[in-house]
Amino acid sequence: MNLSPEYLAVLANSTIRMTTPILLVTLAAALCTRVKLFNIALEGAMIAGAFFSIVANYYTGSVWLSVAAGAVSGMAVCGLVGFCVVHLKASAVVAGLAANTLMTAATTYLLSIIFNTKGVFTHPSLVSLPKITLPGVSRIPFIGTLFSGLTPLDYLAFGLAGLLYVFLYKTVPGFRLRAVGINPEAARSLGTPVERWQLLTITFSGLLCGLGGCLLSMGTVTLFIQNITSGRGYIALAANTLGQSHPLGVLLSCGFFGFSQAVGNALQNTALKTQMTFSIPYAATIIALIAFHLYTQHKKKKAKEALLH
Repeated sequence: MNLSPEYLAVLANSTIRMTTPILLVTLAAALCTRVKLFNIALEGAMIAGAFFSIVANYYTGSVWLSVAAGAVSGMAVCGLVGFCVVHLKASAVVAGLAANTLMTAATTYLLSIIFNTKGVFTHPSLVSLPKITLPGVSRIPFIGTLFSGLTPLDYLAFGLAGLLYVFLYKTVPGFRLRAVGINPEAARSLGTPVERWQLLTITFSGLLCGLGGCLLSMGTVTLFIQNITSGRGYIALAANTLGQSHPLGVLLSCGFFGFSQAVGNALQNTALKTQMTFSIPYAATIIALIAFHLYTQHKKKKAKEALLH
């Protein structure tokens, strides 16, 4: 493997493209955690966004209508789960897993019904997300390669991490949203409509998941593959845990997972077996969670010792 500056730039560019779908979904998980909701339906919302953006793409030929269809479908999935959890007091885990199973099965069935195919759908008429070329940057060595082939949704994902940080920690609505998660009863006593905040937040999280799905099906490639998410919704839950539901912490943890996936893709050109390279992101998830657990246990032990002394 030739570790030239150009190769490292390609690897960094791949890391960014692998990071952004997970980042959008992890930001969705972080928002839900802030209002004391465990949203395990991220996977289902993401696969819905990937599928229905391709359906809209095929029938309209419009990129932005396709993105809107993906976002709305993700909102519909999470909104339904939110209604079951917030208003009907259903188990968040049961409702979320049901949504994931339903959307995986529904997209497989609809793929056969709408496109008369199984497993994968692609078509010459499908339009991919536009690639942004930064003026004067493309000719700069390393930097030009680093930012090549990125879509508006890639830039949006990183921008949203910063915007959500400002919203949560620098604005009054952000304080209210965090108050809902810290102490719902206290927030309710101050007149905050806790259930409304929770339902709005989980529905908005579906929009982010839908955009993440759009990136999978219309970003690097323009197609839909059965189970295209490949567990990214569950990886996002792990990334949210590592980032401690903080937008900037989430950005760092998603960068780690994006890098591990980019490395796995790069190693496919080596003598390693494909099964090993595909397993790298999932192995990295397990190792990272174990390391985080050991770190938190050590931190608690140190804090306890300090209190005793």
